[in-house]
Amino acid sequence: MSSTFPNISISTERLVLRPLDEDDVPALAEMMNDEQVGAWTDVPQPYSEDQARAWITEYAPAERESGRGLDLAVTEFLTQRLVGIVQLTKTNWHVRSTELSYIIAPWARGEGYASEAALVTAQWLFGDQKLERIELRTAADNTASQQVAQKIGCISEGVLRNACIAHVRAEDGTWSDVRTDYIVWSLLPEDLDGAGEHLADFGGFTSFTDWN
Repeated sequence: MSSTFPNISISTERLVLRPLDEDDVPALAEMMNDEQVGAWTDVPQPYSEDQARAWITEYAPAERESGRGLDLAVTEFLTQRLVGIVQLTKTNWHVRSTELSYIIAPWARGEGYASEAALVTAQWLFGDQKLERIELRTAADNTASQQVAQKIGCISEGVLRNACIAHVRAEDGTWSDVRTDYIVWSLLPEDLDGAGEHLADFGGFTSFTDWN
């Protein structure tokens, strides 16, 4: 079996997941400068277009070619506007597992895009790539990310105490670190059975407007 992810494009009725492209630089930089992204990720703040370009042209290709992971742009099917990012990391090809995370642009939140993108990625990983386990880690106070994990069928496996560093921005614009817990979630192929039936009942992804 392959030990690297292919360069692929995955589509739903509303979204296209594809490799990052240099044309994404301005939108990626704008998305990464959001306060929520700064709070829950280790993305440097402020985040420049040069850093976005390095991610797209250097980091993302290296992650895929090494077999460690995959970075996908999430775009609207109709407008092709950058909605967010789905990232696979810490892939173990022997265990057939990977860790999944997602970032959604501020303007696109509340439309169900994170759950839609995460679920179609999971379906592709289990069906096409024959993975057996997907892991997610959400900060204990990041309820929006936890809701995504729950809605795609993940099972909470426990808490990694004091394992997460979140970030808080003060009124003067400076950032400070705050230690918190990680909640560990897993998704197995059989966990998607219910999600697939649920989707079929509503005619596909596009009915899930309440997803985060």
